Amino acid sequence: MKRWLNRPLRILLINDTLVWIAASMIVPIYAVFVDDIGGDILDAGLAASIFALVAGVVVLIMGKISDRIKRLSRVVGIGYLLNGTGFVLYIFVENVWQLFAVQALIGLAQASVAPAFDALYTKNIGDPRKASSRWSMWEAGYYFAIAIGSAAGAAIVKFASFDTLFVLMACLCYGSGLYILSRPKRVL
Repeated sequence: MKRWLNRPLRILLINDTLVWIAASMIVPIYAVFVDDIGGDILDAGLAASIFALVAGVVVLIMGKISDRIKRLSRVVGIGYLLNGTGFVLYIFVENVWQLFAVQALIGLAQASVAPAFDALYTKNIGDPRKASSRWSMWEAGYYFAIAIGSAAGAAIVKFASFDTLFVLMACLCYGSGLYILSRPKRVL
């Protein structure tokens, strides 16, 4: 029986889903974290805005840069590692200004991955007539990641701590980044 997804797509899909699980873990409790560091609802909104603005600018720049890079998997792997580093830095955030800086770093990390990931994923789709169904696998993985990550993140903070959460988030990103970087050129 022929597999529905080839090996490169499975690798990309699994690792990106793990990173999205990590990123989603803070979603349901983000305002609580901002409150814990002395911020308020406006600060939470500003931090999200900083993330989005940085990500929007960086994704445009990285799109141009990624067009010239031969090993796009390196961009993806390094971006995942940078994302993990942003999650570790949450541990050291003590005020909203530090939060803004970490949010900018995470926005940079996530946006640096997106164009390279999309190009790699598209390149490995194979039959262009199956592009919609292949991309639907990524979309479904994204939504499943949010569901899993949100529930897990809330449970971890309820029963452990924010620091435990941030370490786990980072580990998921580091694991995915190192795995992608360790794949030989012929695979990705």
